[in-house]
Amino acid sequence: MSYVFDHWSFDPALIGIILTVACHELGLRRLKERSRESRVRERRRRSWIFYAGLFVLLLAIESPIDYWSSSYFSVHMVEHLLISLAAPALVVAGAPWIPLQFALPVRVRRSLGRFFYLNPKAGGFRVLGRILRNPWVALLSFNAAMLVWHIPSWFDLSERNNFVHIFLMHGSFFFTGVLFWLQFLRSYPMKPRKSAVWQVGAILGTNVVMTFLAMSMSILTNVSWYSVYQHIPGVSFPAFADQQIGGAILWVCGDFWAAPVLGIIIRRAINAEGSLSGVIDRITHRNELEVIAPTSRKSSTANMFERS
Repeated sequence: MSYVFDHWSFDPALIGIILTVACHELGLRRLKERSRESRVRERRRRSWIFYAGLFVLLLAIESPIDYWSSSYFSVHMVEHLLISLAAPALVVAGAPWIPLQFALPVRVRRSLGRFFYLNPKAGGFRVLGRILRNPWVALLSFNAAMLVWHIPSWFDLSERNNFVHIFLMHGSFFFTGVLFWLQFLRSYPMKPRKSAVWQVGAILGTNVVMTFLAMSMSILTNVSWYSVYQHIPGVSFPAFADQQIGGAILWVCGDFWAAPVLGIIIRRAINAEGSLSGVIDRITHRNELEVIAPTSRKSSTANMFERS
């Protein structure tokens, strides 16, 4: 039981999460004064999902998971999955954006809105916002963060430098995770921009990246990649075996999160296209090829008669 109750730590992020919850509750109270009862209940249900995401994030960085991640790579992999997948998914599903805005005083909220949406000086912020909300940027940045931070030299650097570890590694995992899940989950007032077919391809592509990474560190190598886990005082478990377990966790959890989301998106795609065969035709572009091919044959025939 000492593994569960000992080694809890205090991280400054706790203060930020407490303030975020307080601001969210203030926003909910202000919205309640101008909303129907059904809308109030809906926002309250979403708030619990949002708070669950913050709790998962807190669990990853404050609990013994964070402590033991310095000694065991497999535990560190669990921490990474909580920060990059579980917590962002719950935060996005909780849709905290409007309540957090209403936590600000009316005058401040309107001033900021006019500045960011109308002021020419905020043009750079608007461009940055469009870039970050681009589905391809979200997809590529999420997968890049997962790959780059597991490069041995970068991973070892993050273990030796707390700033790199907390703000750069964990920060990029969570931030790109939020951008990633915004492409698949409705998060009022935002909704996914791409079609269900694109979403299916994005999920499958991300799963391939995670599977490739998991295989590379577990069955496609015979050495430990990370020097920081070699010869740790008090740890007798072999570093390479620990790395293999970490790869297996990534592999299994990668399928675990992808399967249900993929099922929801495929159902959404079938509803949009009318049938499963329509979805397959859309993915393979078969209908487009069938349209192009007869046109090409007609053009070739016409050119032959012209030459004759």
